[in-house]
Amino acid sequence: MKKINFGDNKNIIGRRLRALRKENHLTQGELAAKMQTFGINIDQQMISKIEMNARIVTDYELACFCKALKVTIDEMLQDFNNER
Repeated sequence: MKKINFGDNKNIIGRRLRALRKENHLTQGELAAKMQTFGINIDQQMISKIEMNARIVTDYELACFCKALKVTIDEMLQDFNNER
């Protein structure tokens, strides 16, 4: 299987995910629990890896992170959009 990277990162939302999670006063474990209510099998360690850009994020995970944090996809991708 081919490894998927964007530069040195495995995703483009890690830094923004961490900022939004903290703005919502959620721990990684609490965010994982919210994600599980949407049927996403994710735990605290996986969220940590995403925030450190060490794990890819699927499209349905991205959509559910936005739902859990009550932001739009554009808001989640803000850092990426501003860099481009």
